[in-house]
Amino acid sequence: MQETESVHEIEMPAIPQPTFRVRDPLTITIFGASGDLTQRKLMPAIFTMFAQGFLPAETAIVGFARRDYTDESFRALMGDALKKFGRNKPSDEQLADFLRHVFYYRGDIEDKNAFKDYATKIADASKFPANHLYYLSIKPELFETVLARMHDAGLIGHARQEHWTRVVIEKPFGHDLASAVELNHTVRKFLDESQVYRIDHYLGKETVQNILSFRFANAIFEPLFNNHLVDHIQITAAETVGMESGRGAYYDATGALRDMVQNHILQLLCLVTMEPPASLTADAIRNEKLKVLQSIVPPRPDQVGRIAVRGQYSGGLMDGVRVAGYREEERIDPRSMTETYAALKLNLQNWRWVGVPVFVRTGKRLARRVSEIVIHFKTPPLQLFQTVECVGDMCDLTHSKPNQIVFRIQPDEGIALKFSAKRPVLQVQVENVSMNFSYSQTWQKDLPEAYERLLLDVMRGDSTLFTRSDEVEAAWRIVDPVLQAWRENLNVPMAAYAPESWGPAESLALIKGHDEGWRRPV
Repeated sequence: MQETESVHEIEMPAIPQPTFRVRDPLTITIFGASGDLTQRKLMPAIFTMFAQGFLPAETAIVGFARRDYTDESFRALMGDALKKFGRNKPSDEQLADFLRHVFYYRGDIEDKNAFKDYATKIADASKFPANHLYYLSIKPELFETVLARMHDAGLIGHARQEHWTRVVIEKPFGHDLASAVELNHTVRKFLDESQVYRIDHYLGKETVQNILSFRFANAIFEPLFNNHLVDHIQITAAETVGMESGRGAYYDATGALRDMVQNHILQLLCLVTMEPPASLTADAIRNEKLKVLQSIVPPRPDQVGRIAVRGQYSGGLMDGVRVAGYREEERIDPRSMTETYAALKLNLQNWRWVGVPVFVRTGKRLARRVSEIVIHFKTPPLQLFQTVECVGDMCDLTHSKPNQIVFRIQPDEGIALKFSAKRPVLQVQVENVSMNFSYSQTWQKDLPEAYERLLLDVMRGDSTLFTRSDEVEAAWRIVDPVLQAWRENLNVPMAAYAPESWGPAESLALIKGHDEGWRRPV
């Protein structure tokens, strides 16, 4: 009798694995390379990718700025930055190998001749590959000037030519709807949409990307995300810092709504509420995010006072140390009406989410640094069990607690499922318990920095995690009426809140009637 073949001897076909290695030789140009962003984020991210073998050997990195550096002095500056800010401290050999790829061009972006001279410099194909990534680490008001001069100097190639050109733009993408539309028009004069990468570092965070995996790779969870089961959603982006590092002048012209809600928080809202995309292509995902933004009806001016709260932190104690109030901070107008706290109630008018409010909040000088999304489910229609809250062996009766799914973006990245379980006692009592997935405890390795993932995607031509022009304009249509009402002070007072609190008391009225109000992250 012939023996059957052992299953261990059957050769299974290999599953092809996607490669994230950049195959095209490229030249990376950083405009504004003498700034803080280059030293703290961009160069450490590029170095990490280089050290891990993601970049081709034919890679050149050029800093373009006004300061009087040479190739050698710029390399020394970047070497010090990598030692200070790098995720992995480089060895001398790694550092020397990397810095051979780093160059410097001293030029003023206000000088059109500098761009022509730079185009001549990088025409040397033996040093500078013909695929180009340009990072505009400059003020948005200079975008048009720089893009026009790049175009005139021949630095911007056609979208469909053999060698590619990609341009990374930092936020803010406008300061209101009109300026965002104008900025998009300016960019489109010189670039095809496929060449533009509007970077939002929040979307590069590992937990943000995991939202889609959690929802669409798990059949047990996706059916729960709808208005039949969900009571409301909370999104929090809280910071403990104030106006340190001289940020006062920038922040006073921006405020919490522009700085956080219009971009970071609305992007998180899109990911947690969007419909399943037809594929994981960039356009498929961004089309679904756009539908979410378009489903949010912008408030009328007379509605803003009911759906939005703004506040400023006052002086007080933070970790036992007295801190200044916002209007006392350096480079802040003593009469400033810029909000350091913003909370909104948003409603999605679509089939899946109608009737489920989304509460978002962000602020400075709050009790904890934390960013999270919490899905609050409805409580059971019939309360069959006694519910208790316990500290050690001391328990008190309480009302039924809703189930929750918590996406922790930062710090302590992970996902928690909160539900009721019977306590191990003779009485039939239930207590709220937690099942926690933690990145740090599951995988004993550092998470990639957001800029590593995002810059790698630009080099690979993957725009999934970048904001499209129509998304930017749709987001501004939501917040523009709020900004206008606040600017005109239409029934929206400026509330005060103490440092190390969770914001002004007025924000409690916004969420009244939903469980116990705002969740206090622990």
